[in-house]
Amino acid sequence: MDSQLLPSGPSPVVPAAPARRWWTIEQAGRRLTQLYLGLALYGLSMAFFVTARLGVMPWDVLHQGLVRLLARAGWHVSLGTMTIATGVVVLLGWIPLRQRPGLGTASNVVVIGLAVDQALALLPTPDPMWVRVVFVVVGTTLNAVATALYIGARLGPGPRDGLMTGICHRTGWPVRWVRMSIEVAVVALGWLFGGNFGAGTLVYTFGIGPLVHPLLPRFRVQSAQSAK
Repeated sequence: MDSQLLPSGPSPVVPAAPARRWWTIEQAGRRLTQLYLGLALYGLSMAFFVTARLGVMPWDVLHQGLVRLLARAGWHVSLGTMTIATGVVVLLGWIPLRQRPGLGTASNVVVIGLAVDQALALLPTPDPMWVRVVFVVVGTTLNAVATALYIGARLGPGPRDGLMTGICHRTGWPVRWVRMSIEVAVVALGWLFGGNFGAGTLVYTFGIGPLVHPLLPRFRVQSAQSAK
């Protein structure tokens, strides 16, 4: 540029544009609260299924089966410990899929396992069938709320959900078929190891989707720009 076209004297100071904050402090607090509340409630919902003894959630059929398999070999671990260990192994499967974990991913691995062990230590083991059925209904409903809470926080998917979406992205296969294939495989393997597959498993499998779907918009934290 020709220097003669520039004004004489010191150059005017142009204030820097304020950096855009994708999340406000209030939203960040809500996200963290939702995340950890959701994960804690998820662990509690798992415990309701376990104590009902009418069949556990699909992945928990595998977790429970592995716990019982190790017990037969003389190794005694809790369901929560197995849930954490399985989550770590699944997370390693993200590497070839080029998935990136978030805070929610790491928290999912640890918090749910700790929460289910604490809940199992507190919940009673009911004998009347009607109470066991109520436990399954409560567990399914609670799990739907928990899932909507931690997904709505938008801090990263759980390791098992990330595995599913990673496979879909890499292969182009439909989500529902990938999810169904993974869950059928883990249920079958867990059942062979001694996991509790039953009516409760089927109630969860067919009931969780319709319950979570209307809750997700209610708990989804909007970005700062979207909120304006």
